[in-house]
Amino acid sequence: MAQDKDVLSIDAKGTIVHLTLNRPEKRNALNDATIAALDAFFSDVPDTARAIVISGAGGHFSSGLDLSEQVRREPLGVMAHSRNWHRVMEAIQYARVPVVAALNGAVMGGGLELAAACHVRVAEDSVQFRMPEGMRGIFVGGGGAVRIAKLIGQDRLMEMMLTGRIYSGTEGERIGLAHYALSEGTALDKAFELAGRIAENSPTINQFIIHAISRISTMPPEAGLYAESLAAALSQTGPDAEEGLNAFLEKRKPVFR
Repeated sequence: MAQDKDVLSIDAKGTIVHLTLNRPEKRNALNDATIAALDAFFSDVPDTARAIVISGAGGHFSSGLDLSEQVRREPLGVMAHSRNWHRVMEAIQYARVPVVAALNGAVMGGGLELAAACHVRVAEDSVQFRMPEGMRGIFVGGGGAVRIAKLIGQDRLMEMMLTGRIYSGTEGERIGLAHYALSEGTALDKAFELAGRIAENSPTINQFIIHAISRISTMPPEAGLYAESLAAALSQTGPDAEEGLNAFLEKRKPVFR
């Protein structure tokens, strides 16, 4: 179990925290210890953090759920395991600060579910996006039926699960699995570049963006429009809005608290 202590490496680089999935011998398959480590971090994100980058060690982001821990479970145990994943993925999606995923190699099954919970996804062209659950005799359990379906549509998710089709980084960017498709070896640098840009934004507005938009999208139109107006009112009457507008008028870079 000593190895489990290091399944997630945490490295603060100024206002950016770098999380590295650290099970390269397993292509960063997500075992219970890794989910627990993610849970612990996102339950107490450092106050100094303004953005988070997640990547995988050893040439792969994550090959998905560690199936070696799943061979024999009772139905209620499987459901409890799935609901725990849901809770942790929700903590990532609704983290205090935005999360950027640097994707390379395998981004499969639970690894893609983790990536889908992140706010910005940068993929190298050699990425293998895949949902092989149909071939394994299992169903998604980490939020993919909701988050991945929102990204690419339920029809395409069904096709991925039924056929085990692999999408490259370029194909993934085209269908919505990634926001950027880059050449080999450049995803992490790009992720840090984007995280640095995000970290310069107003922390308040960053929270509105990552917390409000996904929730508004699930509301009836009238309720969503009202919630949008509330967010606009709260954001545009605070000190960050004043600083941002003054910086624009004075042709300088804003400095947010």
